[in-house]
Amino acid sequence: MELLLKLLENVPAAPVKEVIVGVFSTLVKTKNACGIASTLRYDRPHKRIANSGELERFNLRELAEFALSDNLLEASLGMAAINGTFPVDEPRYRNMNGTDLLLENGAGKTLGIIGHFPFLERVSKRFKKVYIFEKFPRPGDLREEDIPTYLPEADVVAITATSVTNHTFEDIMRRTLPDSYKLLLGPSTTLSPLFFERGIDALAGSVVLDYEKLRMQVLQATPTRYLSGIRQVCLLRKDFL
Repeated sequence: MELLLKLLENVPAAPVKEVIVGVFSTLVKTKNACGIASTLRYDRPHKRIANSGELERFNLRELAEFALSDNLLEASLGMAAINGTFPVDEPRYRNMNGTDLLLENGAGKTLGIIGHFPFLERVSKRFKKVYIFEKFPRPGDLREEDIPTYLPEADVVAITATSVTNHTFEDIMRRTLPDSYKLLLGPSTTLSPLFFERGIDALAGSVVLDYEKLRMQVLQATPTRYLSGIRQVCLLRKDFL
């Protein structure tokens, strides 16, 4: 929570033009920017977002404060609002994706990854060993409960950015080796150097380039890996030293 509170300090009270909470992605649009985050929705029974139907009457800072909520839909909305505060054209952005970084820093080593990302089927053989930790495990995956046992063995650690949304990020980081290479990735990734102060080596996320194109895809339930209108970028800690 301390990290989220620091991120909230820099969110302006800007007017909000549109809020979309889609099946897979959440968008928060202001006059000059748009933030995106994955929609987390595994609460049972289903919960609503407070004041849903009139969210545009809140300013960006007020929506960002939803990131502190234990209601995962509200927290997803809050992360999208936070992500809408970062520039599209930061000069230190690298035109690469998280898969490139993992292979560059981890090929032949042990990878621990929080979240079963689609790219794993394509690249897993490039690593010495792969531990996949999932809330809803597939065959061969480990459970979240296995993180304390196996994650400390990983030379390279990839953490889904939804761990920030569901407030497990700090606990996961405590289970990593101090000298392991740590990457935060996924559409919810907040491109803030604050993560470098907390042990992350690289951030792999997205910025919105074409809101109208992205908007229609989110409304029509396009999974995040098929979205267009966005640009995948990476921010590296070494570029801030």
